[in-house]
Amino acid sequence: MDLYATPIDIGTRAPTVILNTADAAELGVHPLDRVEIQHDGSTVVGIVELTDELVDVGELAVTRPLGHIDGEVTVTIAPNPTSASSIRKKLDDIELEADELDAIVTDIKWDRLTDAELSAFVTSIYTNGLSRAEIVHLTESMVAAGETMTWDSGLVADKHSIGGVAGNRVTPIVVPIAAAAGVTIPKTSSRAVTSAAGTADTMEVFCDVELDIDEIRDVIAETNGCMVWGGGVNLSPVDDKIIRVETPLSLDPPGQMIASVLSKKKSAGSSRVVIDIPYGEGAKVHSLDAAREMAEDFDRVGSALDMTVDCAITRGSQPIGRGIGCGLEARDVLDVLQGNGPQDLRLKSINLADMLLSACDVDDTAAEILEDGRALESFREIIAAQNGDPDVTKDDLPIGEYTATIEAQRSGLVSNANNRLVNETARRAGAPKDKGAGLTLAVRVGDAVDESSVLFTIYAQTEEKLDEAVRFARQEVPVRVSGPDEALVERY
Repeated sequence: MDLYATPIDIGTRAPTVILNTADAAELGVHPLDRVEIQHDGSTVVGIVELTDELVDVGELAVTRPLGHIDGEVTVTIAPNPTSASSIRKKLDDIELEADELDAIVTDIKWDRLTDAELSAFVTSIYTNGLSRAEIVHLTESMVAAGETMTWDSGLVADKHSIGGVAGNRVTPIVVPIAAAAGVTIPKTSSRAVTSAAGTADTMEVFCDVELDIDEIRDVIAETNGCMVWGGGVNLSPVDDKIIRVETPLSLDPPGQMIASVLSKKKSAGSSRVVIDIPYGEGAKVHSLDAAREMAEDFDRVGSALDMTVDCAITRGSQPIGRGIGCGLEARDVLDVLQGNGPQDLRLKSINLADMLLSACDVDDTAAEILEDGRALESFREIIAAQNGDPDVTKDDLPIGEYTATIEAQRSGLVSNANNRLVNETARRAGAPKDKGAGLTLAVRVGDAVDESSVLFTIYAQTEEKLDEAVRFARQEVPVRVSGPDEALVERY
C-alpha cells in the first residue's frame, strides 16, 4: 500500500507508526502488529498504532525512533521478530538456548519489541525462572549489548546489595574504605524505584553523580573510586529497559536480578564482587534458605563469567541506620565516616568492606582504615573529584523544614519495623525527589518503650506532604509496639 508519511514526535521509545483505521483494515493489520516501510531505497520496521484523529486516510505518521521519513512510502505487513517466538517458548517453561536469549536482548536493545512482548518476557522469567545456564547466557548477552570498561589494575572491585532494606546506605562507606586501601572500585549505583532513596540519590546530596565514562576514568585515576548513577553510562543498557517494565508491578525475578547485577559489574570491568543479600520479613528475600540458594547462584554464574563473587547473607528484617531518605541517610554516612553514627550501619559497612579487602588481598582491615581517618579523607577526595564540596558538614546537608513525631500508643517492646512501610512513609513525605524529606528512627526492634515515647520523626519540605506522610504512618503503623505478654511470646 502506498501512503504519504509525515514525521510526528510523541515521545515514544519504540519505533512506532500511526495508521488511520481505514488504511489498517485495508492493509490487514491491528494495533501492535508490525509493518515494513520502504522509503528512498531503504526499509525500516515500525510497530502499528491506530487513530483517526492524528492521521487521515492515505497518511502515515512516523515517530522519531524510525528516523526522518517524509513523503511517499510503500507499506507492507512485516513478520514478528524471531525473538517473539522464543518469548512464547519461555512462557511455556521451555529452556532457551544462548542464541535465542541473544536475539531477545538484541531486540530489546533496538526497541524492536513492544511493551507487551517485553512484559511477557519478564513475566515468563518471574513465573518459570531461569536455569543457571540461561542466567549466564543472558548476562553475557546483556554485557555485549552495551559499552564495557577496562582498567590497568588487575583487581577491580565492586559491592552491591540486592535491596529491600530501608536506610541500608553502606556503599558510600565501603567505597572510600576500599579506595583508601588502593583498590580500584568504579561503583555505579541505581536511583530509587520503590525505596526512599537509592545510593545515587543519596550521593547526589554530596556531588554530581551523572558522569560519562571518560569522567569516571578521570575520577578513578585521581581517587581509585567513584560513586555515580549507572543510568548515566551505557553499561548494560538492556537491563535499564527491562527494569522499566518490572517497576510498575514491583517484579524482580531472582534469575533476572542476578543477570542484571552481574552484567553491570562485568561491564564496569569488575573482577572481585561482594554481594549483600539481606533476608527476612519485608526484605526481597524472605528466608535463609532462599538467600543461600541465591548466593550459590551468584557464585556459580560469577565463576562462569570469570568473576570472583562473594556473598554476605545478612539480616534484613528491619531498617539499617537511623535516617531514611536522601539527606537523612547522607547524615548517617558522614557520621559513620567521622567515627560516630549508627552502630548497625557502621558494623555492616566494616564487615562488607573486610570481605572486599580480603578478596583483593589487602592486609589492612576496614576498621583500621575507618578509625584512622583514611576512609573519610578518601570520601572527601571522591566528593571533590565529582564536583562536590569536600569540606561538607552535617549542617550543610538538607533536612525538611516541617516535622512531626509518631509516638508509641502503649508501653511494651518494639516488635516490628516494616521496611516497605518505612520506605513508603518517607516517600509520602517527598523522598527521594525532595532531598530533605524522610524520617529518622528513634528505636529498633527489641527496644523497650513507654507510652508516648517517640518512635520516629518525619521530615518534609511542604506541609501537604508532611500531612500525607503522617496520615499514612498512623493508618499503616510501620513501627509496631507489642504489649509485654505479646512481645514475650514473639521473643521465644
